[in-house]
Amino acid sequence: MRKFFGPEPYQQSEDDKRVQQGLRAQGKLPRHIAIIMDGNGRWAEERGLPRAAGHQAGIASLRDVTRSSRELGIEFLTVYAFSTENWKRPKREVSMLFRLLVKMLREELNEMLEHGVRLKTIGQTTLLPKLVQEELTGAIERTARNKGLTLTLALSYSGRWDLVRAMQAIALEVRRGKISPEDVSEETVRAALATAQMPDPDLLIRTSGELRISNFLLWELAYSELHVTKTLWPDFRREHLYDSIREYQTRERRFGLTGAQLRTAVASDVEVTPAHATYVESIVSSITGKRS
Repeated sequence: MRKFFGPEPYQQSEDDKRVQQGLRAQGKLPRHIAIIMDGNGRWAEERGLPRAAGHQAGIASLRDVTRSSRELGIEFLTVYAFSTENWKRPKREVSMLFRLLVKMLREELNEMLEHGVRLKTIGQTTLLPKLVQEELTGAIERTARNKGLTLTLALSYSGRWDLVRAMQAIALEVRRGKISPEDVSEETVRAALATAQMPDPDLLIRTSGELRISNFLLWELAYSELHVTKTLWPDFRREHLYDSIREYQTRERRFGLTGAQLRTAVASDVEVTPAHATYVESIVSSITGKRS
């Protein structure tokens, strides 16, 4: 069972280096990947194991995906580790999840420091057990100056919670007279979100075959490419990550533009972003009175 659960000495293989070189040569890599890690319980049940075994096995998947993302040069990796709805699960399972989180943080910290991985969290982390908060704070502080991959754990998180919190913060600024209602824009909302310091995900991966986003990054996923795999999270490894990136590289990301507009922008060497699309749509709207 050690091969599933514990960290072992790691060195990237030459074959894997060649695969990653091929991905870079094939097309643009996503800057930010978000993952809904689903299927731990089903993985355990299929093997006649307690659900906790599935969560523990999922740590190996996160370890491998983090390593391969770092090696590829992905800048941001955000994973849905524990939602606000997960508090409704049996207390024993929730307790085990947090014990596993503490164990993971202790086991992975040295590797994060060695390879420049910066740890962050989003969510209502003050609701987590005190020991978990302490371990998270320590790991976040120790990795704060790292310049490589930013690994963000969404813990006690929900997209609706974050949007409500952002609206409350903006309303308070309006009440204090610091901004007027007319000044509230997409940029205002974005700056008030827990994810304000990172770009929106380019690619969302959901494991286990479920076709929903489960209250995850509701604002940020507006223009993300979605990849759903039937693979359960404990079985998800770097080869599955590579498959999702290959599919991503075949997509035409228009951000609301037409194909012709996109081709013109590419020919002019203009980077097309959601903000650019919003600007174009505002011009169209002003002329036609309709949204494009």
